[in-house]
This record gives sequence, C-alpha cells and structure tokens, in this order.
Amino acid sequence: MKKRHFLALAAIAAGLPAAAQQDAADDVEFCPHAYIQAHGGAQYTLGEAPFGDLVSPTAQLGVGYRFLPWMGARLAVGAWQSKGGFNGYTADGPSRNVTYSYNYVAPALDVVFDLTSAIGGFNPSRLVSVTAFVGGGVNIGFGNDEAGDIARRGYRLAYLWDGTKVLPVGRAGLGVDFRLSDAVSLGIEGNANITSDEYNSKDAAQPDWYFNVMAGIKVNLGKTHRKRVAEAPVRQPEPVEQPAPPVSEAEPAPAPKPEAPATMRRDVFFLINSARISDAEGAKLAELAAFLKANPKLKVKVTGYADADTGTDAINDRLSRQRAEAVAKALTGVHGIEASRIEVNSKGARVQPFAENDKNRVTICVAE
Repeated sequence: MKKRHFLALAAIAAGLPAAAQQDAADDVEFCPHAYIQAHGGAQYTLGEAPFGDLVSPTAQLGVGYRFLPWMGARLAVGAWQSKGGFNGYTADGPSRNVTYSYNYVAPALDVVFDLTSAIGGFNPSRLVSVTAFVGGGVNIGFGNDEAGDIARRGYRLAYLWDGTKVLPVGRAGLGVDFRLSDAVSLGIEGNANITSDEYNSKDAAQPDWYFNVMAGIKVNLGKTHRKRVAEAPVRQPEPVEQPAPPVSEAEPAPAPKPEAPATMRRDVFFLINSARISDAEGAKLAELAAFLKANPKLKVKVTGYADADTGTDAINDRLSRQRAEAVAKALTGVHGIEASRIEVNSKGARVQPFAENDKNRVTICVAE
C-alpha cells in the first residue's frame, strides 16, 4: 500500500468516531482526578561532541492532579544520566573529541495545559490529546568521576565539581496521549531543560541545556467524568386571578382600569460546558412561544450567560453566545416565532444573574 493511501485511511479512521464522541461528551461532565505517569527514553545534552556521543538514557516518574478540564499540576522526577563533551582534547594523544557521563535526579513542579480540551471542549472519549507544560525545580548532579579523571590528566574544567551539585532548572515541553481506556493511555513527551553553566563542569559562558524524548504510560486514579444530571426545571408561579368585588345594584359600576402590559420570563438552564436544551427546559420554551403567539405585539429578549467558576473568558463568551442562539433557534425553528421578534444577546461570565454559581449556566428570556 502506498504511503499516501495509508495516511488517508488513518485520517478517515480517526475522524469517523468524532461525531459520536461529541454526542457522548454532551451527556457527561468532568471530574477532578489524580494520575500517575512513568516514562523512559533518551536524553541529549548540548555539547561540543557529535550528537550520537551525547545521547544517554533517561526516565521520569510523575504524579499529577487535573483540577479543570484544561489545566492541572504535576510533580515530575527525572533521573539517570547526562553527558558532557568537548573537542580538542590532547592530554593523552592527538587532538580528538572526548565525552564523559554523570548522573542526576531532577524533581520539578509543572503546570500542565490540555490544549485539546481548551480548544475543543472536554471529551473523555477523545482518542488523542495534546498537552503543554511549563515548570521548574532543581537538578541534583552526582557521580562526576569521569570528568574528574579527565581533569587529573591535565585538562582544565573551570566548573569541575565533585560529590553532588544542586542547581536550579527550568523546563517546558509537549506531550501526546493515546487513549486506551478511561483509566489508561499511552503517551510520548518531549521537554527542554535549562540550568546553570556549571552543570557540565565546563565554562561555556552560557546556560547548559538538555533535551528529553520519552514514551510511557499514564494511569488515571478515580473517575475522570460522570453522567450529567439534569437540573430540575424552575417553574414560574402562574398569576392567580382575584375575584372581582361585588357590585351594588344601586351604584354604577366603576370604570374599568387599563390593564397592565403582559410580560413573561422563562429561565432556560444548561449543563456545564453545554449549549444543548434538555427536554425539561424545552417545555419552558413551548410555554413562552404560546404566550408570544397570544400576544403578537410583544417581543422577547434572549440573553445567554456562563458560570464564572469554570472556563476561560474565551470559552465562557462562546458558551453564552451558543446558549442564546440555541434558544432563539428553537423559538423560530420549533415553535414558529418570527426572528424579527427576538433580540439575542450574551454576557459571558462577566455578569452573574444568580448568586448560586451553577444557575448562571442559563439563557434568560423576557417577553414584554
């Protein structure tokens, strides 16, 4: 099979489940959860020797907690071996390249961003997820005997250290996870690490770098999602007609007072990260549509909102707009209300009409 045919089939296979996965995601909501990771792979330490001579084994263990669908934190401990190298070594013969290895342990705290959830919304059935992280910690070097042997043969290493060397380290990277089940995924990770010029014992007048490429497994601890429970519809009290006072036959009937203009408000609630109208909430729109048809001169203001405790401003602006548009579409397409009678607006999470956070996942409809 030609390569382009294989790539086309792979793309089709990856895309077929997308619609079904999105429908499934509408019925679930995210659960904060912990996870553990184990990775192994190769490290390249920046130096003067050829690339292959500066590659060494590396491993990483991580324990993390995902607070939001798109963000979490992780404590990761990388360890094993780094290498140093330089050219022009002449202590025991003709000029040549030389390398030396030493060991390290590097605990770091990372802030992890799930890019696919931030862009496409939370979906526990998604087959491939892309994450990015940034963090920092310390690098504890030890076992620098090979560099010491080179120095004893006459080569000067300006930052030669013995015993252990503790240096600050900053890091950033990308990861790709391939879902096997709700609990288990396989993944690859690449990261870049920057530390002091003293790490490789040489004076290069610039920071030292090492890069890791690893593959491994991730296991989620506890539930990552749960079925959404529809909120009970909030029924608005219907007006109660008051009996008219008895009229004395001897007195003329009082002139009728002008009726107050009719109004109606219906609050349509949504589940977290969703703009889908449930059947229970749809019944409110049927009531509103009947009221509008009975009062053809009235118009309705439809305003969407999002709760402030979850999501970014960009996500909440999108959600509130989608919620308002979903209600307007139902009024016109399902109930036959003219679009000219509907004013659509959205407030994101900057306005919170209710004191209870979850009730702000709402579209408020006011007919007047």
